Amino acid sequence: MPTQRRLETDADFQEAMTFKHKIRVFKDNHQVDSGGIIIRFDENIVVVQSSVSELAYHSRAECELFEIRK
Repeated sequence: MPTQRRLETDADFQEAMTFKHKIRVFKDNHQVDSGGIIIRFDENIVVVQSSVSELAYHSRAECELFEIRK
């Protein structure tokens, strides 16, 4: 059973990016992205890569991001 952990701080995002944990993204209580990894982030935006050519840009203020661990 996978474990979910909400990402809130820069340290949380850095750890998820370093260890390449899968990410699940929610916006307005709807899942908008799942299974990608964080490749970059700053105080406003998180960039998630789901495949070789698929990048998604998510606002940290508008979205809830969760790390999925097995």
